[in-house]
This record gives sequence, structure tokens and C-alpha cells, in this order.
Amino acid sequence: MKRLALVLSAPAIVLVIALCWAPSPLPAQQSSALATTQQQPAPSAAPAAAPQAASKTVTAYTLPPDLSRKAHHRAQIEFWGQIAVFFYSIVILLLVLKWKLAPTYRNWAEKATRVRFLQAVIFAPLILLTIAVLESPGDIAEQWVERKFGLSIQGWGSWSWDWIKTELITMLIGAIVIWILYAIIRKSPRRWWFYFWLVAIAISVFIIFLSPLVFDPLFHKFEPLQQKDPALTAALEQMVQRAGANIPPERMFWMGASEKSTALNAYVTGVGASKRIVVWDTTITKMNTPQIVFVAGHEMGHYVLLHIPKDLALLSIVFLVLFYLGYRSIGWTLARGGTGWEVRDLGDWASFPALLLLLTIFTFIANPLTSMISRHFEHQADQYGLEVTHGLTPDSGEVAAQAFQILGEVDLSDPDPNPVDVFMFYSHPSIPDRIRFALTYDPWANGGHGEFVH
Repeated sequence: MKRLALVLSAPAIVLVIALCWAPSPLPAQQSSALATTQQQPAPSAAPAAAPQAASKTVTAYTLPPDLSRKAHHRAQIEFWGQIAVFFYSIVILLLVLKWKLAPTYRNWAEKATRVRFLQAVIFAPLILLTIAVLESPGDIAEQWVERKFGLSIQGWGSWSWDWIKTELITMLIGAIVIWILYAIIRKSPRRWWFYFWLVAIAISVFIIFLSPLVFDPLFHKFEPLQQKDPALTAALEQMVQRAGANIPPERMFWMGASEKSTALNAYVTGVGASKRIVVWDTTITKMNTPQIVFVAGHEMGHYVLLHIPKDLALLSIVFLVLFYLGYRSIGWTLARGGTGWEVRDLGDWASFPALLLLLTIFTFIANPLTSMISRHFEHQADQYGLEVTHGLTPDSGEVAAQAFQILGEVDLSDPDPNPVDVFMFYSHPSIPDRIRFALTYDPWANGGHGEFVH
């Protein structure tokens, strides 16, 4: 399932974590049964036949020794890289405060106009872009690693243009969000954390609705799935009808990913009228129809089991606590450094990096909790996918295991993941665990039925 704030560049993400989503030039995390990686575009011809490995019996997640070492090496790089990026972000924000960049931009904005909204339009893009540029080495390093391991085949020119588009979206949304935040702070210095939290929830829902209609097409090519693969469309329609959902064939899309990525994905995105099923062309190439139907069934589980509103509710509670902690600690923080940083008070535009610094720390600390919530929902979606395809697909558990095996091979999922890494950063259960569950879950063995699909 798509998380609320996993794909903005690091500078803007923490404060806007519950308030905006924008596509990432890196493989952007999608809410997918296949998620360990993320997202990209490309035209493709008719789907190629699924590789022979797709029909092999799977008894456990295994990789050849050389591929296993490669996957483990990549997992280590990702784990330490995420920790390094966190500390690097802290250093950058401290330098921004020490160098008094925010007061400089504030002064420019205040000299240019007395209108607060126009000041935000000047200040917010400058501070967000500055932090984004300073933190861009982390983005570049991630893309370099993805290219080194063959998961990204996107050229640096294309990647840079995607990065620029991401920052333009971030600056546009960020200007509005920062204006709202400081308007609330000035209006209610003691309750701003609560009122801004309410506004953030509303903006989050709006962005989730808008993203497949406005943002996704800026980064990826989409075409009607029915034109690309009528047989797959018919199979997905049958599964959707069994799930009792309303996603007609005209809201099923093929997405070109192969120009930028070798990763696999299929997902359901949007809410209400923007809800749709999307299948990457790489997935169609690597998986057969029953395997893709299972993946889509997993995604359907998120909607049928109301994971989107539940996830929003639980994450909203988490971030209400984080905003409150920010409120409780920002006064002490500004008292210690505000004069040297030339920050007048919390209502000053220039306090933004200090607030962002605190929320970055608190969000990192809360990450194991939000990851645990996500893993629980993803496990339930795996179970739903097995149940909704039971009877539609012969031996649905084996088909699901095959899908996960293919995913692990292509995306280089670690066969023996570090438990600390799983605890801190995994938004989905590990591939070995998912395959074990797919092969052992059988409530129908003694005449029973599934928990979610009867």
C-alpha cells in the first residue's frame, strides 16, 4: 500500500509527511504486493511469455550462491545507507541553521512584500530547494547503487530531470503547506500542533486522490491495460468481481517501467473516482497471468480490508504525537540556538529548519512503529490475495510463492535479512516469510474457509 510520505525528497518529507505525496525520481515506493523497491516508465511491446522459471515448483525462497551474496551485499548497503542518510540530513539541517540561510531568505521575502502568502511563496521554495540540493548526494548515491545492482537502468539525464520535477512539485505544495503552518502558529501558538495535524490529514487525502491523475503521469507512461493485454484484463476483472470491488477495465492501466527500471510492481492506487489498478510492463514480462492476478488480489485486499483509512488513522495518531513533541521541544531548541541562528521566535519563517530538524529526529525514532504497522497490513493483504484467488487459480498458494520468488530474484531480496533492518525499515514482510506463509496457509484443508473471503 502506498505510504503517506515515503517519496518526497528528504528535506520536505518530515514536515509534510502527513500532508503531501510526490513521485520520486528514484524508484518510488508504491503500495504493492511486490514492494521491496519502487517505481519508473517505458513503452513496451506485447507482453513476452513468462520465463520458464515462473512455472517451477517453489518450496522456499532460494537464490544461487552468487546472486545470494549480491542480494545480501545490496541489503547491507541499503541498511547502512538509510542510517547514514538520516545522520547526513541532521548535519545538513544544523548547517543550514548555523549558516543562517533561513533568516536570509526570510529577509528577502519580507523586503519584497508585506503579504504573508507571498512571503511564503518566496521563502518556502528557496529553503526547500536549498535543503534538497544539499541533501542530493544521498539521492545520487541511491541511484548509483540501484544502477550498480542493475535495478535502475535510467540514465543520469533522465534521472536528473525527474529529480527536478519532484522538487518543483515539492516547492509548489511546500509553499502552500508552510504558509498554512505558520498562519496556524501565529493564530494559535499553543494549539498549532493540533490544528495543523487536522489540516495535514485533509491534505494527505486530497494528495492521495490527486496523485494518479496529476503526478504519476508526469513520471510514467500509462496506457489502457485492455489494449496491451486483454487476457490479463479479463482475469483481473474476474478477481475484482469476486472481491466485490468496483474497478472496471477502463480503470486498469499498463505502466511502462522498463526504460528506467528492471524492478517489478503492480498496485492499486487512488481513492474514489481515481482508484485504479496499474501493472508495470516489467511485471507482465516476468510473470504469468495467475501470478499477476495474485499480486493484484493482494492490492485489492488493501481496499476491501480498509487498510487505507486504517493506515491513515494509525499514522495520524503517530504524527499527532510527533507534532506534539515538536511543539514541546521547539521552544527549548530555539532558546538554545535561536539567537545565534537569528530566529526571532516560532512564528518566524526562519524557524522552519529547526522545526524540521526536530521532526526528522522524531520520525526516525518512530520509524520501527510505522514499519510494524505497515508489515501487519501487508501480511493481511497477502492472506487476502491467497483467499480471493483460491478457486480462481489452481494451487493459488504455489502461484503466490512463485510470484514472490520471481520478485526476490529480480529485486535482489536478501534470503537472510538482518532482523534489525527488518525491524527498523521493512514496510513489508521479508520474501522468505511471505513464501513460507503462501505455502502453508490452507484454511480449506478440512472444509473450512478463508477469514476474509468466504
